[in-house]
Amino acid sequence: MNIRRLKAGDAQAYRELMLEAYELHPQAFTSSTSERAALPINWWESRLTSRLDVILGAYVANALVGIVGLSLEPRLKARHKATLFGMYVAEGHRHAGLGEQLVQSALDEARRHAFLRLVQLTVTAGNAPAIKLYQRCGFVLYGLEPMAIRVDDEYFDKIHMWLEL
Repeated sequence: MNIRRLKAGDAQAYRELMLEAYELHPQAFTSSTSERAALPINWWESRLTSRLDVILGAYVANALVGIVGLSLEPRLKARHKATLFGMYVAEGHRHAGLGEQLVQSALDEARRHAFLRLVQLTVTAGNAPAIKLYQRCGFVLYGLEPMAIRVDDEYFDKIHMWLEL
């Protein structure tokens, strides 16, 4: 297994894995399959080459099987914060510690930026495996956003978590 920063040439694999994530776990992501599937490949490439986003991918036998993103804040007064986003590990590669390795790699990346003081994230309430993963990595809960997203006619709350670097 190899974890590395994704680049423009990884855009198609990144797109496919994220669309899988949106489709299989719609309650876990704010974006929907339909809105992201409609975006051209250059949107996905630009996401991977942005100076404010770092997207890491986990590869097993040359296949992208896990991803996580770290978004840096461009505004001066909030520049000390980063947001962990887009965490997903493909079904066949779960329960092997890959998620924790991805989160730790993202935290390592955050620590490379001396101006960062904390990393925050949101996770869908009720997603016990994800909550436990983030807690193992040192994140603590600081709030709950009721009805944060709607999937069809069902609303889901989001738990806000943070970690001081």
